[in-house]
Amino acid sequence: MQPFWQGILSNIFFMKINDEQYKFVIEGQNYHCALDVTSSFIGGKWKTVVLWYLRKDKKRFSELKEVIPDITDKMLSVQLRALEEDGLVKRTVYPEVPPRVEYELTKEGKSLLPVLEAMAEWGRAKAKKAGRLVKV
Repeated sequence: MQPFWQGILSNIFFMKINDEQYKFVIEGQNYHCALDVTSSFIGGKWKTVVLWYLRKDKKRFSELKEVIPDITDKMLSVQLRALEEDGLVKRTVYPEVPPRVEYELTKEGKSLLPVLEAMAEWGRAKAKKAGRLVKV
């Protein structure tokens, strides 16, 4: 007889479609559903914000820091590295002195733009309904 928790864990990553169980597997990682996949790539406080500011053009680290002043240097570095590893952001180092580094969305990163725009629209509507815009 298997321990009770083993039966629970074996069902964590399943979704039901027509009474059959499925899961997504990407590079050995299990995902419960499509939203689980999406949130694992853009979840958290900062990833969507970084992607948003890269949506129109390339930016240097300092330019990102300027438009996202609440993020620490370390956290911005961590998020950029994660987005690069996930194939959503491309990092280009130019052989200059001092070195110039730019970040831009990849084709796959650009494919997230409709999702980001929908999230921003929802956020604007929610803020308008429940809050107010304040000049700082």
